[in-house]
Amino acid sequence: MSYYYAGSRRTTTTRSAPSIETTDAHLGTVRDVTDTAAAPTQVPLVSYLVLGERPHLVAHQCTSCGARFFDRRNACAGCFGTSFEPADIATEGEVRAFTIVTFAAPGVPVPFASAIVDCGGTSVRGNIINTEPDPEHITLGMKVRLATFSLGTDDNGTEAIGFGFEPA
Repeated sequence: MSYYYAGSRRTTTTRSAPSIETTDAHLGTVRDVTDTAAAPTQVPLVSYLVLGERPHLVAHQCTSCGARFFDRRNACAGCFGTSFEPADIATEGEVRAFTIVTFAAPGVPVPFASAIVDCGGTSVRGNIINTEPDPEHITLGMKVRLATFSLGTDDNGTEAIGFGFEPA
């Protein structure tokens, strides 16, 4: 869907055809500015989740000390270095800490398990999914692997994808 403003009126178009220009008696020349490239069918919820055949996480690694961060940084919190490179994170790991969340914001289904997972030396925060969120099914030291899941689809058919960890 694209929008083109002409004066104080807005024209809404939904097309997959190439860009075209038409003339409207009330608006004058209206140009369809729809991007002709196909809209993505899936988008990751977070910028560090890479989708595809083998989904994985990518961190920013400090080139001075090797510290890894998932958020954007101007400087390393460990050594104050300012140079970073992408680093693929292991997709399998081990639960180092977890909690069972029983109270959450309205609309968030509970209970769920939130954990810190050691993925080849990098700590990753995520939910434990595809298992019951209780201490009989989740334990410290439990082996897990990265898993993706759908968070929903918008009106244009684009699906948002999140990640969590499931028992390995």
